[in-house]
Amino acid sequence: MVTAVQCVLAKLLGPLWRKVEVDEEDCLYEAAMEEIRQLRCSVVTQLCQDYGMIDDAVYYTTKEVLGGVPLRVGDVVNGLAVRDSVQGGWRALRVEKNSDAWEDGGGGAMLEADSKQLRPLIGTVTSCDKDGGFINQTTFFPPNALCEGFKPMKGDWVQAQYFISPTQWSSQARSVSPLRYRRMDKVRVSSVFGSSGVVEDSVFFSLDNLLLPTGYHPSPGDLVSLVVLESNQSFYCWRALCMAPSEHSKGTRTMPEANFRSLLEDKGGLVIEDKTYFGTLMLGDNQEMVLWIQNRGSETHKLTCCELSDWDSENQFSFGSATDPPGQRKGALQQPVLTQVLGGGILGLTSKRAHMFGPSLCLRSGSTWPMSQLNADGMTSEIDGDENGEGHQDTVLTPSVRTEKRDAEIAPGEKLNVRVSCRAKTIGRCAELLLLRFSSFTIGRLLEVTVVSKEESLLQPYAPYCPAAVPVNLPRASQVVTLMASHPPQRLIKRHLPNFLGNYPVPQALRDCVEANGDVLVAKPCLGETLSMANFAPRFSSLLWLEELKAEQELREFSISGALLRRGAVYLHLEVLGLAEGRPSLFIGDRVALKKPVSRDLVMEYIGYVTEIHEEDVSLRVNSEFQQGYLGEPLDVEFSFNRLTMRRCHLALDQTRHFGDNVLFPTALVLQAPVWTGEWGPEESDKKEETPTADGVKLSGISVDMVSKATQTKLDSGRPIPSPGQFFNRQLNPSQREAVKRVLAGECRPTPYILFGPPGTGKTITLIESILQVYHRLPCSRVLVCTPSNSAADLICVRLHDSGFLKTASLARVNASCRQEEAIIEVLRQYSRAGEDIKHASFHRIVVSTCSSAGMFYQIGLRVGHFTHVFLDEAGQATEPEALIPLGLLSEQDGQIVLAGDPRQLGPVVKSKLAQAFGLGVSLLERLMANPLYSKNGGEYNPLLVTKLVYNYRSHEALLSLPSRLFYGGELCVRAQRAIVDSLCHWSRLPTKGFPLIFHGVRGTEMREGNNPSWFNPAEAVQVMLYCCQLAKKLYHPVAPSDIGIIAPYRKQSEKIRVLLHRVGLSDIKVGSVEEFQGREFLVIILSTVRANESVQGDDLQSTLGFLSNPKRFNVAVTRPKALLIVVGNPHVLVKDPCFHALLQYSFENGAFLGCDPPACLKASQ
Repeated sequence: MVTAVQCVLAKLLGPLWRKVEVDEEDCLYEAAMEEIRQLRCSVVTQLCQDYGMIDDAVYYTTKEVLGGVPLRVGDVVNGLAVRDSVQGGWRALRVEKNSDAWEDGGGGAMLEADSKQLRPLIGTVTSCDKDGGFINQTTFFPPNALCEGFKPMKGDWVQAQYFISPTQWSSQARSVSPLRYRRMDKVRVSSVFGSSGVVEDSVFFSLDNLLLPTGYHPSPGDLVSLVVLESNQSFYCWRALCMAPSEHSKGTRTMPEANFRSLLEDKGGLVIEDKTYFGTLMLGDNQEMVLWIQNRGSETHKLTCCELSDWDSENQFSFGSATDPPGQRKGALQQPVLTQVLGGGILGLTSKRAHMFGPSLCLRSGSTWPMSQLNADGMTSEIDGDENGEGHQDTVLTPSVRTEKRDAEIAPGEKLNVRVSCRAKTIGRCAELLLLRFSSFTIGRLLEVTVVSKEESLLQPYAPYCPAAVPVNLPRASQVVTLMASHPPQRLIKRHLPNFLGNYPVPQALRDCVEANGDVLVAKPCLGETLSMANFAPRFSSLLWLEELKAEQELREFSISGALLRRGAVYLHLEVLGLAEGRPSLFIGDRVALKKPVSRDLVMEYIGYVTEIHEEDVSLRVNSEFQQGYLGEPLDVEFSFNRLTMRRCHLALDQTRHFGDNVLFPTALVLQAPVWTGEWGPEESDKKEETPTADGVKLSGISVDMVSKATQTKLDSGRPIPSPGQFFNRQLNPSQREAVKRVLAGECRPTPYILFGPPGTGKTITLIESILQVYHRLPCSRVLVCTPSNSAADLICVRLHDSGFLKTASLARVNASCRQEEAIIEVLRQYSRAGEDIKHASFHRIVVSTCSSAGMFYQIGLRVGHFTHVFLDEAGQATEPEALIPLGLLSEQDGQIVLAGDPRQLGPVVKSKLAQAFGLGVSLLERLMANPLYSKNGGEYNPLLVTKLVYNYRSHEALLSLPSRLFYGGELCVRAQRAIVDSLCHWSRLPTKGFPLIFHGVRGTEMREGNNPSWFNPAEAVQVMLYCCQLAKKLYHPVAPSDIGIIAPYRKQSEKIRVLLHRVGLSDIKVGSVEEFQGREFLVIILSTVRANESVQGDDLQSTLGFLSNPKRFNVAVTRPKALLIVVGNPHVLVKDPCFHALLQYSFENGAFLGCDPPACLKASQ
């Protein structure tokens, strides 16, 4: 019905659209042109080398052809032409090859808008406001294009019909409607946080984009009916469009914010002082404040009592004097002096400055925290307590006064004071609610304080933040003389790549469009089409070009003007500030241009190549004469993008044209005869060691001294090869064994088989077993194993080597030509030497390389089908064109593809927002998992196509529970060693023993410095350092620094944390980004979230949280620890994100929240 209405409206308004736009064209060109001509169903009549003629009258060149589509004589085209006022001839402004009419559901009539057919577009809303919005960042839609009742939100999946405006050369949607929607009845609201909420833990809603009955406000527990649409909202796939309470649900609710505002209002003629900010205190300092209550009314009021609401978990606020705490029992044991904890860094504490370190020395009523003092070497040790944190009974500590009874009357005109003290215990801003209870009403006041430490002064910005100026493109000299570097000595003398690799240059039309900030749909209409085999190659080629253009733009921004190089014995050395942070991103072998102006019209250009990189020092190989004659004069430096991987991706797209739909777009499973038809023996497992699980069940065969990404086991070498039907690793669990059997049988080939491996489930071990089985049971097999990164490929090689079931001559490790031998670990160098000669390496039974390096096999003329099996590990981190590089070497009839990875963890790194919006950031693994053939049917995956590993060998159940529920349907089971995961369950600093999770709220300040856009937060950095000291320097069972990992989403925060750790002798602690931690595990993980701007309004989580708004990044961060997770961040900012809200709720409900006052939505749920 909606489509029919849209069709009628489009036909009615079509003439008006055309009239307005033609008028605009006339105004645009009337100054230079005499006449405009629209070309409709015209014919190409002549073709020459670089131009052609339409209807023997209109001249055009290839630049005017939209999308760079090659035209032939006889092709029917549409376009726009102008008559040149000087020459008098017709010249085309725009030419597009005619295509079949787009037929709508209203009868198949062609809907014209400005001489263009309406085209279909499926995408996501990338921005929207009251004036309209954009789909995929390029296609504008006005409010009148939305179907009735649809209020879009960023992330919504929509289907649209768009046209190209000839006056603006941009795409505009004529109609926009949800891609998929459905109704849900009698479902329950799970949570509400701020202006957002969740229904049934699966549907997201935003009150700003939700249609509600008048007067109704959803609350947790409400029974409601919904209409939901498909949308990307963090890890939620559906968004509520409209909501109504069911008949059994409660009616209108009063909003908590309204109650709070009412509480702070003066009542009954009483006026209470509202200056309740204690200011900025140094950690450990005391401050007292007097609040006056004045009765300006005509009635007497009685103050019955004063209360503090326990918002502040550290109890920094109390009643009475800060210097003489009320209730101090004479002779009671007080905390000992604590001075110079970290080498003179933090202000010392007297015995009256208690609870200095927040959770480290916090003593709450009813708790038995250990006392602390300093050893002679300056580190904290626990006394009067055992290793589990239980103190002796004679230790008496005075709690803060949280309630004060008054029973004081205030007559009209009289005043009464209330004394409140603050003892600075936790870093950052903190608030507490003071309740003054009178006989008939209550008045509240918000107490606030900011606590700082001396360490924060070490981390302050060295200069105010000033964004780096965009380099100005200087006018090009009329003559440029280029001097190339001499050929380097060939490191791999056996490597010969006889076949030429195509260049695949960026089309000029697309380059011009992007550089002019134009609409890419004008240049590449295929981007708006639904992905299919027909448009697969041109669509991904366009996305690769968009990514390349973005990379070029970034490198141009890092050009250096007037750089001074240092001359070495062999190379020139260039300092590149920011290189250690990846700004710019350089690799060995990259090309660098050094330019020296000689005169106004002449520039000497010296081409150099990166040979070594040490932090921010780059060694350049240049022409030997230039290197010897360089006298230190300033040079302009320009970096170049290395196109090698891009060219290999383009080649792979050409090579995979022979693939049918059953590989890339399978719709039905056609089974083939099993490759291996033997019988599997009875299930066996080692009985040497048993490990209890969370539910007390004993599991066998968990090695204590393993070094494994999945914390499962490592194979012993020297074992005899098992008989056919037996496993090499007898410790595999049932789902791992099932996966190995499916791979060996290969019944689904060539349709890809997916090994879905959530964190810590033994994915890599399952792959190793599968490779060994194929190698030993299928003598005719030849296996290619690829990963997106060298580190992952090296790990596969090490595991195969350590298995002891391979002959050395069976394995080859193919490295990139530019990879230095020093970067290859010793145990792999024998396999790397076997991979130097690509032709020789290709005949090894097992070949391991990165996806990009696998492109070298195309250059030796390797036939399709040379490899029988391709295993792609960490497949979720590779772009689809990158994954196709190794897959293109398989036979489309009998080749077997195994994709191993996790679509819920980090995906490919894509810099271009345009390429990301059109799907380059979706891996082949993730796209296939969304295919109905690979989706769950009846709660189960098709075992012939997907095996999901569910036994987690890494984390404590308290740490696994939340990510399992959010990302894996609650299916993950704990199978980790109890001795490891329980090792910190009774750590004295844990607020809830047996629950090894802490969320420490720090309301600090986010900062930037110089021209570096990376954020940092000094308060969080200090708190992270304190936790590291408490873990690594405790007396009983200290945690080794190598077992602690610190994740910070910003490089600058990592840098600041390293500064503090170096000062306290803990430089061995690993500090890095989420990407650096994927695939790794640590006993303890501390996560610093950095972002802390509470004043940002709106629902744009990207601007508020930055990297943290990515649910995949959240999933990786919280699944790295084995025994303890500590999250340090601002809960008032993080609560806006669904993932972090779930973590906050989980922490709060289990008593694991420490630090500052929690957000209102958490307090309301208490």
